Amino acid sequence: MNLKTATILEEERRAFVPREFKLTTWAKLKPYYNALLSREIGSTAELEEWIEDRSELDAVVSEAFSWRYVKITVDSKDDKAESLYQYTVQELAPKITYYEDALNRKLTECPFVHHLDQEKFHIHLRGIRNAVELFREENIPYATDIQLKAKEYVKIFSEMTIGVDGKQMTLQKASSLLEETDRAHRESVYHKIHQRILQETDHLEALFGQLLQMRHQMALNAGFSNFRDYKFRALGRFDYTVKDCYDFHDSIRSEIVPLIDEMNRFRKEALNIDQLRPWDMFVDPFGKQPLRPFEDADELVDKLIQCFDRLNPEFGHTISLMRDKGRLDLESREGKRPGAYNMPMHLSGLPFIFMNATNSLADMRILMHEGGHAVHSWLTRNYKLKSEKRVPSEVAELAAMTMELLSMEHWDIFFEDEADLRRAKIAQLEYILKVLPWIATIDEFQHWLYTNPHHNQEERKTAWMEILKSFNSTLVDHTGLEHYSEYLWHKQLHLFEVPFYYIEYGMAQLGAIAIWKQYRENPQKAVHNYYRALRLGYTKDVKTIYRTAGIDFNFSREYVSELATFVKDELEKLL
Repeated sequence: MNLKTATILEEERRAFVPREFKLTTWAKLKPYYNALLSREIGSTAELEEWIEDRSELDAVVSEAFSWRYVKITVDSKDDKAESLYQYTVQELAPKITYYEDALNRKLTECPFVHHLDQEKFHIHLRGIRNAVELFREENIPYATDIQLKAKEYVKIFSEMTIGVDGKQMTLQKASSLLEETDRAHRESVYHKIHQRILQETDHLEALFGQLLQMRHQMALNAGFSNFRDYKFRALGRFDYTVKDCYDFHDSIRSEIVPLIDEMNRFRKEALNIDQLRPWDMFVDPFGKQPLRPFEDADELVDKLIQCFDRLNPEFGHTISLMRDKGRLDLESREGKRPGAYNMPMHLSGLPFIFMNATNSLADMRILMHEGGHAVHSWLTRNYKLKSEKRVPSEVAELAAMTMELLSMEHWDIFFEDEADLRRAKIAQLEYILKVLPWIATIDEFQHWLYTNPHHNQEERKTAWMEILKSFNSTLVDHTGLEHYSEYLWHKQLHLFEVPFYYIEYGMAQLGAIAIWKQYRENPQKAVHNYYRALRLGYTKDVKTIYRTAGIDFNFSREYVSELATFVKDELEKLL
C-alpha cells in the first residue's frame, strides 16, 4: 500500500467531519460538538454510530493539535507557530474540555450504554467513566496554566548552548563528546554542560514550585489528598497500583544496582584509573574512538529501514512512508527543543518522529526506539475509536524498547566490522541496565514530591539527594560535584512537562528484555508475539497485552533478578 492510497482510504472513512474541514477557530469547531451533544439516540446501533462520530471528531482535533505542537518544537523561534499553539492551549483546549465532559456524561447516562458489547467497549467505557469522575470545571483554567507554564522548560533548554573548541553547540550535541577518548577534554565538556544548566537553577526551581502547587490544587479540587493519587487515576492506571511502583523501586535497588556496580568495576579496571568519574561513563572502556554508525540523517534512515525490514517488512515499510511524506525531523540544530518523540496522528494514521541526532550510537538507539513507537501507531491505524489507538504508556514504551533489542540482532547493517558490532551491543546492554536505576530514582522522587506538597526548596534538595544516593553506583566518585548532583533532576523533562510519566519506561524495559530473551530462544515466535501485541492497540488491558507478547507484567525481585541474570550472561558472551 503506498502512502497516497493509505491517505485516501483513511479519508473515505470519515463520516461526520467533512474532509475539507480545517481547524482554525472555535466558532468553526463548536457546531460539531453541539451536533453530537444535541443528537437524539434511540437505539444501541445509533449509540455506536454516535461513539464513532465522536471519535472521528476527536481524531480531527487531536491531529490538528499535534501538528501545532510539532511546529513549536522544530523551531522554538517561530512566532507564528507559537501564537497558534498559544491559541490552542488558551482558547480551544478549555472549551473542548468542557464539551468533552458533557459528551462523556451523555454517553454514561444513555440507557443504551448497557446494551453495548461490553467486551468490545470495556476499555473505552472505563476510560470515559473515569474522566467523568475526575472532571471538575474549576480545574480547566489550572490545566491551561500548567500546560503553558510547562512549556517554559522546553524553551529554556532549547536555547542552551556551550562553547567547545571555539564552536557553540547544543547540550545534546556536546553530550556526544563525553564519548571521546581524551579524558581531560571529557571532563571539561562535562563541567561546561552542568555549569550551563546551573545558570538556570533559580528559574527552574521557581518554575517547578509553581507547577507543583497548581497540580496539588487540581488534586484537592477533584477530591484527592495529593496529586500523586489524582494523577494515577488521570493516567488511567487501572491495571496496577502505587504499591507496584514501590515494588519496582525496591527490585531495581536490590537486583540491578549491584549488577551495575560490577559493570563499573570492570570499566574502572579497563580504563586503568584510580577513580571512576561521571565523565568516564560513556567512553569506550578500552580506549577506542566513539562508534559513529552513520554520517548523516539520510544514512541513518536508510539503514534503519533495512534493519526493520529484516524483522518484518511492514516495520521497514512504515519508516519508508514516513520518510517519503516528510514525517521525520532528525538532526540537531539550534532552536530545536531538546529530546525526541514520536507523535501519533490519529486521523491520517502516519506519525511524526522528532529527535536531535548528531552521529552517535545513542542517536541510532533513539531512532530505533521512536521507530518502534511509529510502527505501533501505524499498526493500530485502522481501529475506529481513537481510544483504541491511544495506547497506555506501559504498552507504548514496550513497543519502543523492544524494537531497540530486536533490531540489535541486525545491527551488522550499521557495523560491518565484527569488533565494532560487538562494542555496540555491549553498549546497548549496559545502557538498558543502567537506565533502570535512573528511572526508579525519578519515579521515587516524584512520589515524594507530590505526597509532600508543602516542602521547601532545601527539603526538596535533601530528599532528592537521599533518593539519588540509594540508586547510585558506589563505584562512581562524585566528590566535588555535589553542586551538580543536587539539581541533576532538572535535566529530566518529564518532571516538568508530564509528571509521573516515566516509570513506564522501566516497566517496558523489563518487558523488552523478556521479549528479547524469547527472541534468543525462538526468533520467529518472538516477532510474531510482538506483532500481535502491538496490533491490539488499546483494545485489551495492559496485562493481557503483555501476555499476548508472551511475557509477564511483573516487578518482583525474583522476576527482575531472572531478567538481569539473562542480560548479564549475554554481556559476558560479548566481552
